[in-house]
Amino acid sequence: MRSPIGLRISSRRRALGISQAALARQAGISASYLNLIERNRRQVGGALLLRLAHELQVDIGDLSGDAEHRLIAELDEALSDPILRSGELETLDARDLVAQQPAAAVAIARLHRAYQGAQANADDFANRLRSDPLLAELLHRVLSGITAVRSSAEILEDTDDLDETERRRFLASITRETRGLTDVARSLIGQFEQEAKGRRSLSPMRELDDLIFERDNYFPALEAVAGDLRAEIERAGPFGEATLAKLLDDRFGVRVVRSGARELDALGFPGQYHFNVETRIMWFQTSAIAATRQFQLTRLYAELAAPVAIEREVMAPELASDTARRLGYRALGSYLAGAIVFPYEAFLHDAETTRYDIEALRQIYTASFEQVAHRLVTLRKPGATGVPFGFLRSDPAGRLTKHFPLPGLPLPGAGHACPLWALYGAFRTPETMVRQIAQFADGSRYLFVARAQARRVASFADRGAIHTSVMLACDVLHADRTVYAAGLDLADAGADVPVGPACRLCPRRDCADRQEEALMPGGQPGAVRAPLIPRGFDIGEAG
Repeated sequence: MRSPIGLRISSRRRALGISQAALARQAGISASYLNLIERNRRQVGGALLLRLAHELQVDIGDLSGDAEHRLIAELDEALSDPILRSGELETLDARDLVAQQPAAAVAIARLHRAYQGAQANADDFANRLRSDPLLAELLHRVLSGITAVRSSAEILEDTDDLDETERRRFLASITRETRGLTDVARSLIGQFEQEAKGRRSLSPMRELDDLIFERDNYFPALEAVAGDLRAEIERAGPFGEATLAKLLDDRFGVRVVRSGARELDALGFPGQYHFNVETRIMWFQTSAIAATRQFQLTRLYAELAAPVAIEREVMAPELASDTARRLGYRALGSYLAGAIVFPYEAFLHDAETTRYDIEALRQIYTASFEQVAHRLVTLRKPGATGVPFGFLRSDPAGRLTKHFPLPGLPLPGAGHACPLWALYGAFRTPETMVRQIAQFADGSRYLFVARAQARRVASFADRGAIHTSVMLACDVLHADRTVYAAGLDLADAGADVPVGPACRLCPRRDCADRQEEALMPGGQPGAVRAPLIPRGFDIGEAG
């Protein structure tokens, strides 16, 4: 899914009336090298791409074609759906379709989304019919009523010697049963209508993904509020857990309590922290690390001090369902907290200075690996952007539990990603950084950096720690701006790990690690030569 960056550079240069030699001189490269770039004979990224974007007076995303990447990924998923794998559709190429018929590409993507939503609703209704006691009872009454009507009608039809009294009795029975059926049918339809009112064609998580993507994971209004709240906190004392706890008590009557007990599990609040709205107590388990306590206190302070700012963002048209808005409020509350803990300008400066060394940034800001990774993904301020990263988190079973999209990266929307990704390899060496250069079938290359981490236990009786793996991904064109490129020959693709987005979307037919058969456009069932034997991940010691 590599976009023709060279063609975009050439088109923009000509539009501005700049000669090739002049642009090369301004960017600090030779004219011959720029000529190779414009002919897509050389890859360009990192600092050079930033310089070219600056000289051409465009956003870096306009050169890299980020806006098209997500549509291409959605089309790839749509065209891999079995319902579209027939006839000439199998020969369609998503990238060509986006380039040549963008309106048709958008229409196909929207129709596939609508189809997925309708299919999900049908599955939900079927599951509800099987499990809902009320619907089961209503259906039983419908079947019983139909049986009674049919029985009475057959008697009337087949029995010739019925007297008038008996005939009227059977007719009254049919009338009574049909009236009852009408009422039951209305109740049944009403249940489905009530259920359908809250349904949309998109899942709540998909709605939230759309909001994040449309905003490029950058919310300037929340960044401005974060600056005010950070200043407010620092007027009360040095930024940190102690000052936050005092401010929460003074302003909002919130008391912070730490305990090793698990009494909240029985109340339905498992985890390392919980805020009780009624008692105004913010509870932390003793195993919660300082980074967790600082971040969660910051998030609570932000939600109590600036709820209007968060609600204003949550009312975006992308979040049309109540569930999506609830998810959005929590996600944007965390965004605001991250912007407070990691002030934009200072954090971007430190990230660039340390070459995006997450361990170094953790020490500077008393933060966890995941918190730093989250903030790195949001450095998208126009004119002051960091390395564009994508973010993924996986549980030990390999299921993606959180993700922030990176345009161009073929990221599955849910379920499992490719088992060869560093995201899963990190489980083999917990608390150790894992890096890899991954190459997709279309030639696109990405730097993956991952780390698996465990939740600390509070006591011997506490449940075993659960590992999670967090991964950052960036286009290899930006890898030279990070410390993780040290010692790697980025120009040599021979050592790349051949990967796919997920097995069902991967066209690599000779992959020995395939977990399920591919459904790519043009693929024929049974064409996979590798045995489909499930393989687990060596996740190390889970306890």
